[in-house]
Amino acid sequence: MLDLSGVSHTYPNGTRALDDVTLSIPKGMFGLLGPNGAGKSTLMRTIATLQAPTAGSIRFGDIDVLAEPDRLRRKLGYLPQDFGVYPRISAYQMLDHMAVLKGIADAKDRKLVVEHLLEQTNLWAVRSKAIAGFSGGMRQRFGIAQALIGNPELIIVDEPTAGLDPEERNRFLNLLAGIGENVVVILSTHIVDDVADLCPRMAVLAGGRLQLEGVPRDLIRSTRGQVWQRTIPHQQLPAMQEQHQVISHRFFAGEIVVHVLSDTQPEGFAPVEGGLEDVYFATLAQTRRAAAIAST
Repeated sequence: MLDLSGVSHTYPNGTRALDDVTLSIPKGMFGLLGPNGAGKSTLMRTIATLQAPTAGSIRFGDIDVLAEPDRLRRKLGYLPQDFGVYPRISAYQMLDHMAVLKGIADAKDRKLVVEHLLEQTNLWAVRSKAIAGFSGGMRQRFGIAQALIGNPELIIVDEPTAGLDPEERNRFLNLLAGIGENVVVILSTHIVDDVADLCPRMAVLAGGRLQLEGVPRDLIRSTRGQVWQRTIPHQQLPAMQEQHQVISHRFFAGEIVVHVLSDTQPEGFAPVEGGLEDVYFATLAQTRRAAAIAST
């Protein structure tokens, strides 16, 4: 279990990136959803001991993460949003080098580990290829391979599917699902479908604050009877936003499909079976409205 209590972080320029984040994350896949700039990467770096928070505490099992960062690092696998490698080195050589850095000194042991990880991430056929020639999906799978060195008990992946084509995204998510049963895996993303497809528990972070936490199925159920849909000409969108609590809109066949949140059925709207995307957008809309009221 990973436990965060009152975690806050303010950068030297005064930006408050995290504001009193308290959260318990059990074994399995956990989705952390939030828009760009929400504080997700700051939180991931803080958990990964790359920076210390300005307030709060973090525990992983019996480890006080802030007081004993080296103990946590021995149990950690981390795939950051910007994953850099030596581009001209082959995948096999790079994994072997990283295994040395992780403390696997015996050459035979390293060989077994590296070969197993290349097989597990479906990179065996390109093991001798320079990483510079990898596609985006192959690089992300290599990133997971290096994160799995040493059988970590906590795995953090930050925006792992951004920019991947649908086939590579599915391959990558299937890989994550296969390793996420007996360890804590935090999937930090702004892509709702990634969380909907994989995570039995999730949270929404926006403006550095935890806005929502729970089981996706329960959160979706909580919006039942509150999400309504209507298709309108695009010229009517500003008026619609003035009259209703619009949580999302998208173009379709030259018009706009609008979803609004309301306790009662607005005139001209039809009920719609809400999904996790509606939960997410409704949470962000409420957060922005509260921030706007607070600033006036």
